[in-house]
Amino acid sequence: MNRKFVLSVGLATALTLGSLGSLVLAHDELGSDIIEKGTGPGYEAIESTIEGSESFNWKEVAAVQIQEKDGKLNSTADVYVHKSFAYTGTHTKGGGEGGVRVWDLKDPANPKEVAAFADDIPGTWQEKVIVKRVNTKQFKGDLAVVSVQQLDTHNPDSIGGFLLYDVTNPYQPKKLGFWALDKKVRGTHELYLTVQNGRPLVLTANPYADYYTHGEEKDFQLVDVSNPAEPQTLYQFDPRSLPEVPEDFDGYNWTDKHGKNRAVFNHSTMADVNGTTAYLSFWDLGTIILDINDPENPTFLGRTEFSSNQQGSAHSAALAKGGNVLIETREVYNPTKEGYEQAYGYTRIFDIKDKTKPNLLSEFRTELVDDVQYGLTFANTVHDPKVQGNTLYLSHYGGGVRSVDISDPSNPVEIGKYIPERSNIWGVDVAGDYVYASDMGTGLKVLQQTDGEE
Repeated sequence: MNRKFVLSVGLATALTLGSLGSLVLAHDELGSDIIEKGTGPGYEAIESTIEGSESFNWKEVAAVQIQEKDGKLNSTADVYVHKSFAYTGTHTKGGGEGGVRVWDLKDPANPKEVAAFADDIPGTWQEKVIVKRVNTKQFKGDLAVVSVQQLDTHNPDSIGGFLLYDVTNPYQPKKLGFWALDKKVRGTHELYLTVQNGRPLVLTANPYADYYTHGEEKDFQLVDVSNPAEPQTLYQFDPRSLPEVPEDFDGYNWTDKHGKNRAVFNHSTMADVNGTTAYLSFWDLGTIILDINDPENPTFLGRTEFSSNQQGSAHSAALAKGGNVLIETREVYNPTKEGYEQAYGYTRIFDIKDKTKPNLLSEFRTELVDDVQYGLTFANTVHDPKVQGNTLYLSHYGGGVRSVDISDPSNPVEIGKYIPERSNIWGVDVAGDYVYASDMGTGLKVLQQTDGEE
């Protein structure tokens, strides 16, 4: 596999780089190790591209670029499949404002882009979308929640948070409401929609909200959207409630038990199938597990931890084995940070039958993870996980899509690989016999399993 490296506008999410010298972007008054990929003037990140393609046990059924909007071609962000439609978010290329694109998947080999929505807030980008069926007194139908992030918090016309749309007819989405954050907060990064006993709840990850608002708003907020026109915030999680986090915690910097300065912010959220347990990807504080049976009064259950030489970077989570196994992906893209192992981000698998004591079962690394000669690059780190049955699917930027047999979670085995030319895979989702992947540069990919090399 041949690789070359280019300088390009960054990718997606908010992350910690560590000691990068002049590449570190001053994050307003924070000015520490944070870099927000794809935001801020003059920020460039090294990203690898792969010449040619490579796959085994997977074939590409379709590959379709998103349409230009207002004469601009946006980059593609995450993908979510509901019923026979795919929804892809957009990133910052072309100045953002690309909205969510809707794809008709009735013929998976010929997906058709049929609508765009959630593009109505100036100076923002729309990364993440979740769609679920909702039935409340105020709304009955398919509800879409869309993350909204500002390109520049100094733009007086922009604001972050999340949008709510009726996509019961995916060809004609209708705006229902908006949940706004403080203007100083860039926005809601990743989010999740769950339905608990008929009550729809949105779990938000709002990186650095705690820091920028001096604790008035928190990085994790739980919002009732029973009436999508009037979202109601029920709860906010304060890391200071944990015994290992001091009361004078500034909303970002934390010194762990090994004396290392760590980054603490909420990057992603999800819930179990019943909407009773929440999983918060709190970067170097690990994956935090909350009991949300009473959404107004959640309780802390436990969290994952890292070894002293392991960069944290808990990025996203997924569940397996009926909710008894936790998949944690870690987006580490500076593999030579002083004081830590030399490796890009890889996946960790935990037994969480006892959620108060997550037990590490195994770690899954691709061939890219330990290839640190390329230095700073997103291409070699894992990104997002999805699970169907006993198969784990991972989006891996330059590493494409990986499928992993987790029948025995203590011994994960890679069983499939798909790397398109110039791979830059952001997200992955699974529906029926197909896997859907979003490539930042080239749009929507539709994959199907085969019996061998392709």
